[in-house]
Amino acid sequence: MGFRSGFVSIIGRPNAGKSTLLNALVGEKVAIVTSKPQTTRNRIQGMVNVSAKKGSSAGQIVFIDTPGIHRPDSKLNRKMMHEVHEALEGRDLLMVIVDAAERFGPGDQQVLDLVKKSRGPVFLLLNKIDKLPKEKLLPLMEQYARLYNFQEIIPVSATLGDGFEVLIEKVIRALPEGPRYFPQDQMTDQPARFIAAEIVREKVLLKTGKELPYATAVIMDRYEELERLVRIAVTIYCERNGQKAILIGKGGSKLKEMGTEARKDLERLLGKKVFLELFVKVKADWRQSTTFIEDLDWRKKLENL
Repeated sequence: MGFRSGFVSIIGRPNAGKSTLLNALVGEKVAIVTSKPQTTRNRIQGMVNVSAKKGSSAGQIVFIDTPGIHRPDSKLNRKMMHEVHEALEGRDLLMVIVDAAERFGPGDQQVLDLVKKSRGPVFLLLNKIDKLPKEKLLPLMEQYARLYNFQEIIPVSATLGDGFEVLIEKVIRALPEGPRYFPQDQMTDQPARFIAAEIVREKVLLKTGKELPYATAVIMDRYEELERLVRIAVTIYCERNGQKAILIGKGGSKLKEMGTEARKDLERLLGKKVFLELFVKVKADWRQSTTFIEDLDWRKKLENL
């Protein structure tokens, strides 16, 4: 059997578990995860290398995580939906992920409408089956089978890893014969400086509530990798002075807390000591600024180098 490879786009509603699934499949944190909707703002690729087994081919799967599908109400949200549409182009397999523990709603219908406009094979993943009574699983699979002619319907639990072996086996079989697109030891296409900025943003999302997470953006100012140390300077942008005060906290306590947690994660990721500086600036209505939003896109920055 020949080597199989291809690109598999993962789409779904916000909080369906796309990023959790990607991290679990890759075996490393390549996408930040929080309970806040719209945590993912860019397409993120994660590579899974598969060894040959009896009756199945060796291969490389490039999974593409995407922002949750939603109705865009700002230039930032329109950019996020553009990321979803980009992921629908030029891929070999589309994987729709739904929260099996939630009722089918308008958000799921919006995802399904997008799927109906796409071409090629589509898998459906029923995620979070650990939260679903077993007797409800088969009726749910039958319900979705009536909605669309999915090539496969696979129950999984992204947090527990249930169903992964079946998932990987079926994905490899669905992919064409092709080359290894990335080196075997590469887990993602993202530059380390982008992952570092995302880890800081994750701490902002986890440590703040209400509307503040959606009004914040993180931009890398400095990323200097030395032999035993990485120096990183990051600016957290928000839209109002009141938000800036919340991000800094009393006597700088909130900013220090976020910085400490981000630094520990970065040291684990990079395998070196990290010197991390965080700054907070106000940029009114940045979510409506095309220029600022483009500055958040690392792919655009690489193109302009």
